[in-house]
Amino acid sequence: MLVRYFAAAAAAAGVPEEHVASHTAVTRDELQQLLVSLHPVPPAGEPALAQVLPRCSWLVDSVAARDPQAPVSPGATVDVLPPFAGG
Repeated sequence: MLVRYFAAAAAAAGVPEEHVASHTAVTRDELQQLLVSLHPVPPAGEPALAQVLPRCSWLVDSVAARDPQAPVSPGATVDVLPPFAGG
């Protein structure tokens, strides 16, 4: 699946996007745990991804994924959007 990070999430991950290999669907919560394990140490001066992700909105194939137990298919595009403008 393709994971695209925006704003503070991109800064914490250190990359704007990445491909994450998965042969089966995972829950959004499992994906979040996997992303944190891929980026355990933030770039200098940035918060840890583990701190940023819980505050983010998630889109899976352009649809809001509010349920952490929602399945994410292996071919999905996932957008990770932190709050903007203090929201």
